[in-house]
Amino acid sequence: MTRPVDFVNPLIDTANRRFFFFSSACRPFGMVNLSPDTVNGGAWGSGYRYDHETVLWFSHVHAWQLAGIPVLPTTGPVQGHLGAEVYKSRFSHEKETVRPGYHALFLDDYQVQAELTSTTRVGFHRYTFPEEAEGDSIPTILFDLGAEVGPSQMSDCQIEKVTSRELVGYVENAPTIRRPKPTRIYFVIQLDQDFNQVGGWRDGELLGAIEQLDGPGIGAYIQFAPNQETHTQDARKPGRIIQMKVAISYCGKEQARLNLDHELSHWDFDKVRAEADEEWNEWLGRIEVTGGSQAQRIKFYTDLYHALLGRRRVSDVDGKYIDNTGDQPLIRQVPLTVQGSPLYEHHNSDAFWGAQWTINVLWPLVCPEITHNFCNTFVDMYKNGGLIPRGPSGGNYTFVMIAPTSTPLLVSAFQKGIRNFDVDAAYKGMIKNHDQAGGLMSKAGYEHDTCIGGGLEYYKDRGYVPTGIQARAYHTQGGTQTLEYAYCDWALGQMAEVRSNTHDADILNHRAGFYEKLFLPEWTSEGQNGFLRPRSKDGSWPAEYDPMSPEGWVESNGWQNMWNVPHDVAGLIKLLGGRNTERDEKSGRERFVERLNWVFEKASEADFLAPHGKHHTNYLDYGNQPSTFVAHLFNYAGAPWLSQKWVRRVMAQAKSDITPYGGYGGDEDQGQMGALNVLMAIGLFNVSGGCNIEPFYEITTPIFDTITIHLNPTYYPGKRFTITCQNQDPENVYIQSAVLNGQSLERPWFYHKELAQGGQLELVLGPKPNYEWGSQPEHAPPSMSGSHQEAPNNRIHPE
Repeated sequence: MTRPVDFVNPLIDTANRRFFFFSSACRPFGMVNLSPDTVNGGAWGSGYRYDHETVLWFSHVHAWQLAGIPVLPTTGPVQGHLGAEVYKSRFSHEKETVRPGYHALFLDDYQVQAELTSTTRVGFHRYTFPEEAEGDSIPTILFDLGAEVGPSQMSDCQIEKVTSRELVGYVENAPTIRRPKPTRIYFVIQLDQDFNQVGGWRDGELLGAIEQLDGPGIGAYIQFAPNQETHTQDARKPGRIIQMKVAISYCGKEQARLNLDHELSHWDFDKVRAEADEEWNEWLGRIEVTGGSQAQRIKFYTDLYHALLGRRRVSDVDGKYIDNTGDQPLIRQVPLTVQGSPLYEHHNSDAFWGAQWTINVLWPLVCPEITHNFCNTFVDMYKNGGLIPRGPSGGNYTFVMIAPTSTPLLVSAFQKGIRNFDVDAAYKGMIKNHDQAGGLMSKAGYEHDTCIGGGLEYYKDRGYVPTGIQARAYHTQGGTQTLEYAYCDWALGQMAEVRSNTHDADILNHRAGFYEKLFLPEWTSEGQNGFLRPRSKDGSWPAEYDPMSPEGWVESNGWQNMWNVPHDVAGLIKLLGGRNTERDEKSGRERFVERLNWVFEKASEADFLAPHGKHHTNYLDYGNQPSTFVAHLFNYAGAPWLSQKWVRRVMAQAKSDITPYGGYGGDEDQGQMGALNVLMAIGLFNVSGGCNIEPFYEITTPIFDTITIHLNPTYYPGKRFTITCQNQDPENVYIQSAVLNGQSLERPWFYHKELAQGGQLELVLGPKPNYEWGSQPEHAPPSMSGSHQEAPNNRIHPE
């Protein structure tokens, strides 16, 4: 029987992606992310790249703004001091096996079979060296600690011999423009047999034997005495086996040793490999599907794999974690249960920009415990450093991207009943982010030292963030900032209403309507009634507006951002739908649908994608966050059949490739595109990001016969929720009717609380649209009113 883990192909799209995209020998959300790197230097275009024919090393951390501990088994003269471009080895995909939790390949230049697996915090290596280990064939393992790995240069390193089977030390990731403080990753390395020499190098100079070596630009190697009696039992592959464990911690060497002792106290490589395989299967099996093609199942479980892969744990087995929010790093402790285990774990993470349409929807369905971890990570960072982050890296604040993107994650968790975190502290921290200098709305991308680029005061006083703010920051594009601030304000306002913080709710809901400040009506011969446009400090709009221009928009353009009002689609329809007159028979909804459909027709000509860094060159870009919800807007405008049509088209044209040369079509961003693809495949989504007082799911057409979501009983009373599709066929794109728990469902959405109770959604599909199902105004999903009264003042009070 083929299990979910057996469908995963980690090599999909590896010819194109960034450093942290690929990590093979690791566990779900693992601290250790062990895998080969074929290209080095920078966050983009580095790591494992399928078309490169040489391996530089096997490194242990592939995380947001963090990397390190590269190792390579070799034979022959020591070449570590000459750099990876000299000591690297050729390999071929014909002699390579890649599965979740396991990677094996053959190093042609050294005739070494390398196998990699891991626990959550310990990398496990098994090397089979050539049988004759004499002279130039003596087994040697290089530790190129000072090398630049992916996005990180190393500002300091240390390695020390403890015994003839153990080394300890650290690598220090130097500050970057994104992560402004250095971050140390400590390690303990153990071998299953004695090495007889430890040597080192510094800045390209070979030093000979060492006991300890410190500083940047260093590396080390260990060599083994020849002819020891550790050989394979397989006569077809004779050779000498050497095994190595590498445990890591952000808190110290002894913490790394604690992780090692707790997670990997034996030397049974195959046992760990099997356990990794089973753990991945358990996580992936939380959504079971039947039907669909073989290729669709491969892509589906690979997408789910990426959604569960990229946002790494950074706390130790005992709950200790590094707090790098202050002047000096501090080791802190997660609260423990009565039994002595941590109540939650800390994570490292890229931004949550756009996550309201991806992992914020998927994680509460399949792994609410991870959402719980992140909520607590955010709150701890607020208590420690005074600010809820939007992209924590090794205990650092990174201020990646824009807006308080942690707000939708916290609010959606709260609204779905994931409340086992300090809700009061979280609320106060979010209020600070939304209302005070020094909070996330006052800081633009990577604005570490000032509070200018976010334009918060402009936003509060004028209702929009203008273009042209000069700041030492990235992403100071006022159009996007205004729209995202309005959405985040609405999200926090929903939580304020549940908490009976009435004054705050009034202010936040008022500000949620600020998107209207960007609307300039403009009647054209095509019937297009205006755009949302960036505005300057004097309140004016551009004299000549090109909606394909990126000016004023973050990684996007005017066409893509015209729809970016996820909390108030009904209000947006009123703005963009056009004017009704006695001579005009079209309703505002019809105009909205007509215009949106035209955009999809145009975007389809380039497969709904644009090159990374040139996101404005297509009408939509489903390879980047700002466009990822747009196809679902038809559900709000009385044309759900067009959501069904275009979601399927986007999947087919942009998301279905299962080769190394496609499948994500842009920046996968630590699980965001994988999560989006999973949601589209199972036919569930939420444009407003799960932040409504009563969260809900919008429905499109699944690609499988049945989908069974196994629910976590800690959070949801139901055991499972099942979606079935009658008449499933590639041509049957359109929903004809729906039944939810035995009752006819006339609208294209249902409440989260209905899913949480368990049950069944039954869909009947057909080749032609059912223009009646879900088409009436009362069938539209919930949306904030398009009318906004002036608030008495514009200051939020946290109490």
